[in-house]
Parts: sequence; structure tokens; C-alpha cells
Amino acid sequence: MNDLRAVVFDTDGVLLATADRHAAAWKETFDGCLPEWQPSHAGARPRPFDAVREYRDLVDGRARLDGVRAFLAARHIDLPPGMPEDPPGCASVHAVAARKEEVFSAMVRADGVRTFDDVRPALQGLRQKTIRCAAVSASRHARSLLESAGLIGYFEAVVDGQDAAALALPGKPAPALFLEAAGRLGATPAHTAVVEDALAGVEAGHRGRFRLVVGLNREDDPHMRDALRAHGAHLVLPDLGGLPAALEGERA
Repeated sequence: MNDLRAVVFDTDGVLLATADRHAAAWKETFDGCLPEWQPSHAGARPRPFDAVREYRDLVDGRARLDGVRAFLAARHIDLPPGMPEDPPGCASVHAVAARKEEVFSAMVRADGVRTFDDVRPALQGLRQKTIRCAAVSASRHARSLLESAGLIGYFEAVVDGQDAAALALPGKPAPALFLEAAGRLGATPAHTAVVEDALAGVEAGHRGRFRLVVGLNREDDPHMRDALRAHGAHLVLPDLGGLPAALEGERA
């Protein structure tokens, strides 16, 4: 039997409208550190973090430490790794990751958590079709944010940054998080779909050889659509409204 039995959803940007806050938190973090890392010369300031392109290409969907490392490498900045207990700051990779965590947490406390309007109808439709669902995120906040948004009950499994740390799972674009979630649902990749909005996440679904990798392009950006396909998406949708029908086709 080749029918599709399970779906693994990314969280930020797919289920929760938090991707813009992550981008803003990364920008505040990096822009605050860049003058220290790259002092201005002859009045020239360091180029600010691009919250669209660099966020998409370097940090979106990745664990915080991996995102910091990717940005530093792209800017040719050397920084010591530091230790997990380093306080928020600019002096080490761990300190920068902690700084981003601090900024993002403050944003969530101030603004709360918002879900996309298409999420609950899509999840309800999948429940009616007896398709099992899991949520995945590189963030340690995912489980608490899903609870705050009232979505946690739709998922039989959640794999987040805390699980990744406890199980030593490599972050995206490695497929380990998705494979762990599918395993908790009792499903193999051949019977599971992945829904992602990040390029690293789509690539992870492709590497994991999942039955269907759905790229979500909520901004309906043609460049992002092409990039999602180039990274391994079998299908690109503008929202979750068409997901139940697309999955039903895979079950036929």
C-alpha cells in the first residue's frame, strides 16, 4: 500500500504567524552586534542584516546556533563558539544565539501568538480523513506556542528544539527532525508528507525521501516558489487551503 497516512508540519510560518518575528529578532540581534564585529572604517558602517534574503537563505528553519554560524560564515566573521551558559551578547556563537532567544521571547510576551486563518480548517479536514499529524520546529518554544494558540490538540506528536537537543538530532537541512516526528506517528517517509515554508526545511524533506514535500509560499512570491522547487518541493501552495485535496490525491 502506498497511500499517504501522515503529515509533518513545520511550525513557524506554516502553523503560526511567527516567522516575521523571528526575522525581526535576528535583525535586531545581528545589527546590534555588527558594529562590534566589523568596526566602521572611514565612516562606512557594516551592511545591516537583510531580514528577507539573508533570513531566508541563512537562518530560516535552522536551529539558532546553526543560524548564527551560517550568518557569520557568510559575512566572513570569526567568533569563538563559547559555552551554552554564555549570557546574551556578541562575544561568542552561544552568546549571540542567547541574545536572539532573549529578543524573540520579549516579542512573544508583548504581542502574543497568532495563527493563520487557514490552519484550523486544514487540520480539521485532515482529522476527518484520519490522517495523523505532527508538528516540528527547530525552536525550543514550539510546544508552548502551539499550546498558547490552541493548536496542540491537533497533533499526535511534537518534535521541537528541546527534543533535538535531548536526542542530539542534527538540524535542518538534515531530515532528522522530520524522521523523528514520522516515527512517533508510526509512519515511514514513504507514507508521510512534509509541509514547510523554509528552504532548509524543504531540503530536509527531500533528503528524507518523504512521499510528498509541500512548499508553502504564503507571500505568493514567484522567486520563492522557484527556490522551494529547486530545494526539493514536489508541490508549492500559497496557503493550507488546498492541502487536504492535494493529500487526497496522494492517497488515491
